[in-house]
Amino acid sequence: MSHSPYLKAALDAAEAAGEVIRRLYRRNLEVTVKADKSPVTEADVEAERVIRQVLESRFPRHGFFGEETGSHDLTAEYVWLVDPIDGTKSFVREYPMFSTQIALLHEGRLELGVSSAPVYGELCWAERGRGAWLGGERLQVSTVDAIESATLSAGNLKTLAKSAAWGRYGSVVSAVNRIRGYGDFLHYHLLAAGKIDAVIETDVNILDIAALVVVVEEAGGRFTDLAGRDVGFDTTTVLASNGLLHQSLLDALKYG
Repeated sequence: MSHSPYLKAALDAAEAAGEVIRRLYRRNLEVTVKADKSPVTEADVEAERVIRQVLESRFPRHGFFGEETGSHDLTAEYVWLVDPIDGTKSFVREYPMFSTQIALLHEGRLELGVSSAPVYGELCWAERGRGAWLGGERLQVSTVDAIESATLSAGNLKTLAKSAAWGRYGSVVSAVNRIRGYGDFLHYHLLAAGKIDAVIETDVNILDIAALVVVVEEAGGRFTDLAGRDVGFDTTTVLASNGLLHQSLLDALKYG
């Protein structure tokens, strides 16, 4: 299957970032703590620099919103959304649960996503109308349609734990067939591949999830916040599912 110029650029940018990340992984890099208390390393900055170089050399009129190097032209027709290392804490502690996330926004709609985990060894991509893919395999969500039969994965739940919905989340946990915490990129890859059935997270930002929205939706799933709203720049919570379970989980959580 041939790739569009946009997807080819995103895949090339992810590969360039992967070369940086693999070279600097387990090198005991200095860690700086940003104003929001999240860590950043030389690898984050250099990986975003090479991503930006690839994308801007091919599409100089596109906007760019990066985790580390800032943004420009966010009102452009096309805007790239980039997190060079989503999971820097994992990178620093030297386990492979981190990824490069690259998404393209066209007139306010997420059109493609690349989710690359260069040390873990998975590369997932999707483009509107062209499906979601992991390597050469097309992805499809599961057909599980009952909470009692579902496998649920949870990520960061700090804000959920402080909310009135925490007890209701506990009821969901007790109702599902299986609960795990794969976290980060991995549970979205598993969801899109039909290997788990739903994901719940809080304390995220758009750069963490933009690419994965396209992956999950192109695999036939649904991706909203925990109140059922579409993903946007202000999204901080996630309910992603195979679609069949989505409304039942929203009703059970009654979040927000």
